Amino acid sequence: MKIQSDTGEHDTLEFRPFCTILRYYVQFIARIPEPMQPEIAIRKAGPADATAIASILEKTGWFPHFNDDTLERNAERIGTALENDYAGTESHSAYIAETGEGLVAGYVTVQWLPYLFLPAPEGYVSEIFVDERYRGEGIGKALLDAVRQEANGKGCSRLMLCNSRTRHSYKREFYQKLGWEERETVANFILRL
Repeated sequence: MKIQSDTGEHDTLEFRPFCTILRYYVQFIARIPEPMQPEIAIRKAGPADATAIASILEKTGWFPHFNDDTLERNAERIGTALENDYAGTESHSAYIAETGEGLVAGYVTVQWLPYLFLPAPEGYVSEIFVDERYRGEGIGKALLDAVRQEANGKGCSRLMLCNSRTRHSYKREFYQKLGWEERETVANFILRL
């Protein structure tokens, strides 16, 4: 850059170091790659996934009764449920999000419920958990997309799930951002047996 003064045209040496630094900074930023999203495959869950599912649940710390037992015993119980209650049935589904390295990053279960008062069945998403190492990378969305695709294939009228208002997913409006609507007039009750 040149500045005209009474003594003639001069270089503005003060700006050269700044411009050089700015140019190098822009070149450096341009070379930073985008954060890599893990390669994820969504597939049906099976008994072989039981230990990974048990590990995800154990890490949450949300279920004191779950943490009272060993990982092996919880995995055995989950494996039995996947084999007896989910395999070969049209009324329940379980999906796994698996990384390119073969690690289970999350899972979802859904129950397909016929209702007399609805025009078509409802899919009830009973569980959805993503390993904390993979949260924020689109895995929960991918799992719900798989459920939605199956629900459309079954001719369901809607999907439903319960989410605690204290959970991070609720506070950051995860489900609302995916088009889910919160039903404000419905209370959720349980009867412990």
